[in-house]
Formats: sequence, structure tokens, C-alpha cells
Amino acid sequence: MTTTLAGPSTTSLGPEADIAVVHGRRVPTGLFIGGEWRTAETTFAVLDPATGDEIAQLSDGGPADAIAALDAAADAQSRWRHVAPRDRADLFTRAHGLLLSRAAEFADVMTAESGKPLAESRAEFALSAEFFLWYTEQIAHLHGTWAPASHGGYRVITTHQPVGPALLITPWNFPMLMIARKAGAALAAGCPVIVKSAKETPLTCALFVETLREAGFPSGVVNLVHTTDSGPVSAALMADERLRKVSFTGSTGVGATLLEQAAPGIINTSMELGGDGPFIVLDDADVELAAQQAVVSKFRNAGQACVAANRIIVHTDVIGQFTERFVELTKELVVGNGFHAGVDVGPIISERQRDTVVGLVETLRAAGAELLVGGSAHDGAGYFFEPTVFRVHDRPQELCSRELFAPIATVYEVASTAEAIAFANDTKYGLAAYVFTKDLSRAVAVSERLDFGMVGVNRGIMADPAAAFGGVKASGLGREGGHDAIHDYLEPKYLALTVNEEEGLS
Repeated sequence: MTTTLAGPSTTSLGPEADIAVVHGRRVPTGLFIGGEWRTAETTFAVLDPATGDEIAQLSDGGPADAIAALDAAADAQSRWRHVAPRDRADLFTRAHGLLLSRAAEFADVMTAESGKPLAESRAEFALSAEFFLWYTEQIAHLHGTWAPASHGGYRVITTHQPVGPALLITPWNFPMLMIARKAGAALAAGCPVIVKSAKETPLTCALFVETLREAGFPSGVVNLVHTTDSGPVSAALMADERLRKVSFTGSTGVGATLLEQAAPGIINTSMELGGDGPFIVLDDADVELAAQQAVVSKFRNAGQACVAANRIIVHTDVIGQFTERFVELTKELVVGNGFHAGVDVGPIISERQRDTVVGLVETLRAAGAELLVGGSAHDGAGYFFEPTVFRVHDRPQELCSRELFAPIATVYEVASTAEAIAFANDTKYGLAAYVFTKDLSRAVAVSERLDFGMVGVNRGIMADPAAAFGGVKASGLGREGGHDAIHDYLEPKYLALTVNEEEGLS
């Protein structure tokens, strides 16, 4: 059976009360279920972390809303999976074009709710659109295999089919990238989705979903639930046998809870969890390049990234030169409102998170770390914190295996490459690592010995649509991006076809 698609949807956004105007941009504030924007009985406030001011009130969904979204996704599954690949790709192309036409809207909304500098929001949008385009191009190129059975008599045919309705749980630190990366892969594979946005940054998700609606995605294929009480919402969905996939980006602790909830129903899972990224500077490194890339890797998004440089591990021969230059560059960073020109580092996402950063500084001081620059929260409105660098002379266990997730850099000294590798691997995490050396052979040898899912060689950022993004150990399961991502939403299906080898030959 082949299903064809109608043109773009004409469903209206609803009454004016269901729209928020954020930095001059109109964003729907309801829940999106079964092709319609709905208003919940209760709402919650979204705050601008640069000012602490309220910028919107959004519908606050609960377990019943989540189940309604799953009802819609389950009803849409049989239709969506049978849409012809070229028709689905054409729909993606239409959506991609609409996304590009709204680049400025997405950047403004992201900066307003997350606080990140406008330049970072623009870069995040551009990368997100590239991911969406990558999946667009994959849709019509999902191929199976054909082979004779080992002893003849039949054929071994392998195809792929969609896993089924998928729950996509997105974090607040990259609100556009995460939904484009997850929803792009799931929808391209033929899975309808229920997106649960982060309560700190739900507006970007809403704008993304509204763009897909306008592009013509069928009713029930894309659903969005905002909530301030994630536990019961996720638990209700995970307990329903119709849910066949969950993709989560967030903390390792929450990921472990979701894996427990997935176990009874054997739900397919993808987990992109915490990180403890070692940033290794070897004795033959280009120190200027390493210092520049360390600033980018550490302080992008105010350090609130799972792939950020977490432990900067520097060889004895270059630690003085590297640290001096790294501190100089850190001092040049401008902290402020992301909408202001020249700002490099925006605020921490919330007052609670900012207080956690303050506590982390106190922990480092108590452990005997040497403060080289920064170390203080800003007075006044907003949740700003100075870019901070510590030199850590010992290796306290409570610091060496902890994800900082803050604009705080810690610099450690090692006497050899072997020591650098051993120290880098001494963590439960295994997401991203970085190596700086001028020797290509050495770069390969060290990278192969690092127990991490991704290694950046002489660069501090490595997300790309063509790359398999993900980690090992406590950093997660599965990959997002590259040729692997779409297969995380597909199940192989084996057909054994009997063939009479003599028939038709006479």
C-alpha cells in the first residue's frame, strides 16, 4: 500500500491568547496533539535567563495529555509508514525550505529563552537545518539485501521497517539542534513522534513543530507536550505498550531511570547522556591552536554542553605556555545579554543552575585548586557567571569524574602521553575526547586508546550531520547523525523466500 500526502495544512493556530510574542516573534503556546494546538488548564512561565523576566506562559501538560499524544501517534503509524519514500522526502524538502526562511525567528527565540549569544543561536540553527537536510536525503536511499541461503532452496531477503511511535525527550541547552536531530531521523524512518520539550526552552520546540505543521506533515505524525512535571508524563508513556522507541538527551541519572522503565516493555532506546570530556594537549601540540580551541570547547553555551572540555590535561613541557595563553584568551571573553553585540558568553540557564556553579567553585577551592581567573557570579539581573579557570594540582575523585556543565575550566598536568591516556580514561563517562598533537601517527594511536565514542583531533567542536554522534559507557547508547542515526528508528526484517531452483528452466 502506498499513501500519498496532501498539500500544506490549513489548520489555524487558534485564538490570539494561544500565541506568545517573543522578541517580536509569534510562537504558539499550547500543546500540539493530533494536528491541533490545544490549551491546557494550567500554564507555566518561561523566563529569560539574561534578565530573569517572564517572556511567555505555556500550557503545562500532564500524563493524560501525553497519552492523548500517543493515541494520535499510534493512529497515524500505519498511514505514515506507508507514505512513499519520495513523497516523504518531498515533504521534508518543503519543511526544510520553511525552516531556512525562518532562520532569524529561530535564532531570536533561542536567544530569548536560553540566553546564548545570538551568534551561537544562528550557528545552532544552521547546523540543525543541515541535520534535517541530511535525513531528507536519506529517505529514498534505505536499501535492503538479497542473498541465496547457505544451502540453497530459498532466498534471504532483509528489509527495514519503522520501529513505531517514538518519544523524543529534548534538553534545554541545544533546543533546536536536539529536536531537529531526533525528529528528523524518526520521521524520515517512518515513525510518528511525541516530543517532550524542556521546560526551560519550550518555545524553540513549538516553533519547530509549527513549521512542520505548516509544511504539511499529516495529523498525528508530530505531537508536542510541554510539562513542568516530566517524571509522571514520561512514566505514563513508557508504561504503554504502543510506545516502541524512546530517545533521550540529558543526565545519566535520568537516562538510567528511563532504561529501567523501558525494560518491561523491551522498548527500543537511544541515550545521549553525560560527558567528562578530556582535552589532551601533548608536548608537541600547537599550543596557540590548543588554547584557542580549548576556549571554544569549554565556554561555548556558557560551558553548558555535554561535549565540553571537562578536564584539560596538559603535558609538563607545555603546561606553562598553554595555561598562560588559555587564561589570556579567557579574560578576553565578554559576558552579557545574548542580544548585545560583541557578547561571547551568555547567562547560566536558571538561578538554580547558577547557584550550582557557585557551589562548584567552592568545592574546587576546598580541594586546593588554584584560581587563575574568574570565580564569581555577576551582581544584578540575570544568571551570569564569569568564565573561570582553575589549576588543579591534585586529582580529587569528586572532581575528576564529575561533569562540570559550567563555564569553569580545570587544568591538570601530566608527565607523559601514557599518563594522559590513563587519566583521560579514568571516568565512567565516554562521550567526547580531544587530542592536540602535530604528529598524525601519534594522533591516531592516542585516539584509538581513548575509551570514548568521539575524538576530536586538533579541534574542539565536531558535531556534523555526516558523523555518528554518541558515546559509550555511562554516556549512552546509539548514535545521532551519520548513516547510523536513521537505523536507530528502523528494525531489520528478514524474509525467507522459497525458490524452486528447477522451475521455469525447462
